[in-house]
Amino acid sequence: MDGPRLWAIVGATGTGKSDLALRLAESLRRTGNPAEIVNADAMQLYRGMDIGTAKLSVDERRGIPHHLFDVRDVRDEAAVAWYQPLARTAIEDIHSRGGDAILVGGSGLYVSSVIFDFRFPPRDADVRERLERDLEIHGAAALFARLAQADAATAARIDPKNGRRVVRALEVLEQGERTHGAALPEAPELWRPATRILGVHVDRPELVERLDRRVEKMWASGMLDEVAHLRQHGLEDGVTARRAIGYAQVLAQLNGEMTEAEAVAATQSLTRRYARRQVSWFRRYPGLDWLVPGSDPAALI
Repeated sequence: MDGPRLWAIVGATGTGKSDLALRLAESLRRTGNPAEIVNADAMQLYRGMDIGTAKLSVDERRGIPHHLFDVRDVRDEAAVAWYQPLARTAIEDIHSRGGDAILVGGSGLYVSSVIFDFRFPPRDADVRERLERDLEIHGAAALFARLAQADAATAARIDPKNGRRVVRALEVLEQGERTHGAALPEAPELWRPATRILGVHVDRPELVERLDRRVEKMWASGMLDEVAHLRQHGLEDGVTARRAIGYAQVLAQLNGEMTEAEAVAATQSLTRRYARRQVSWFRRYPGLDWLVPGSDPAALI
């Protein structure tokens, strides 16, 4: 392919995506290509959410520029429609410097919004405010029933307990727009033709073992202290950050609602479930090449 490329490294949490991205960037740089990395993990956008997201420290980034890490406060909402133009601008800037851009992360909708021709329906603050009041008064189940009656196809793709997503779908419908739900378009077109999509695969039994140990390491590495610090900076007031897997469970532990054993077990269970959803999402990507951890990135260039 002529000109700078866009690489996307995807897969379930705990498979080694960040390591592959670093090694790919280093291999490209050895050829004179000033490759840089762009984050596509929704929770790594947040400042201070480090241990629970396995975020690479600055020292671990090996001098390679990383973009869209630590760009949101835990009180801020992180929405994919907000993220998409920032990520694409970062990629275009990297390309303008003559380098390949490496998009890395496991947040499926965030990745898809960048590499495919995703367009988002408009927002209406007044409609959103009214629906959020309805959510507070009547609950997610009532609003989900309303959505299911109005648009069964979209309702089938949304978790009935995810009030935020239900509200967004109803907001879009009230504006006469089709909802994007959280679905990959059936025939997605690439945003940039020079795109290579790589998936990191680990067999399920090994992945489960990795994820369970990873969660235990989070607690051993100071997850409680991290969350206690973030709570002082408004974590519990955040719309998105406080719901993150691991962070919600530590908050429950700190608030006396869970024991440590219960918080760890709940985080392990939710992480395994999330990994399964990630694999299902990325399997639908056309042209994706699956790799195993430790694959030689020099062979891909």
